[in-house]
Amino acid sequence: MKYSGWPEPGELVVGEVDEIADFGVFVDLLEYEDKRGLAHVSEVASGWIKNIRDHVNVGQVVVCKVLEVDESSQQVDLSIKDVNDHQRSDKIQEWKNEQKADKWMELAFGDDITDEKFSSVANELLAEYESLYEGFEAAAIHGPEALEGTDLTDDEIEALVDTARENVSVPYVTVTGYIDLRSPNPNGVEDVREALEAAGGNGEVPDEVDLTVTYVGAPEYRIRVQAPNYKTAESQLEASAERAQEAIEAAGGTADFHRERKTDDE
Repeated sequence: MKYSGWPEPGELVVGEVDEIADFGVFVDLLEYEDKRGLAHVSEVASGWIKNIRDHVNVGQVVVCKVLEVDESSQQVDLSIKDVNDHQRSDKIQEWKNEQKADKWMELAFGDDITDEKFSSVANELLAEYESLYEGFEAAAIHGPEALEGTDLTDDEIEALVDTARENVSVPYVTVTGYIDLRSPNPNGVEDVREALEAAGGNGEVPDEVDLTVTYVGAPEYRIRVQAPNYKTAESQLEASAERAQEAIEAAGGTADFHRERKTDDE
């Protein structure tokens, strides 16, 4: 998606070098429609520059800092030297992510999606998230719930969520805990089974969370939670242990939750 407006002073932009002159470098701004900037020779690299072509090549993709914008004269002054390696790497990754999101829009609504349709859907996503990529990522993790705050139609939301879940690689974290379940009752095995079902959530665990409970060795069971972030993972792990504890104690048994696996002699 290319922006129709102008970049702001101080903003980092991605561009392609399309002309080199002795006095500077002309850069096609890849994120903006029909916008071109100039990096004066003094802004191309630090120190004295003998030959500007030793530092940049035509067709090279560069990250620049916007120094000044004069809309009346259609002029954007840029600096290449004022961008450090970390900023350059982050900005290039952000730009690549947005290119992916553009492709996902085509997958969701067809290669022949009109500019009007594209802009309509994109503006709804950008009203909720900082970028199209973040919107797709949220849709992949949380499903339709992530787009409830938009004015998108149900069909549009379904198309976005389906596409996101097929194409977005969601970062997940995994946390693990252990719980010892004991019941003194004659039907203690049944008490433990019900506690384990409670630990598993009985089908009420959020879609973005993968929670499994497995047998380690009587009376110990492992609770493993995979979620988009540590806060969610930890809260789901604690909730799982609490459900199991409540269930076993209601039957007259006991529960002991711990983060490390116990040895046989503990």
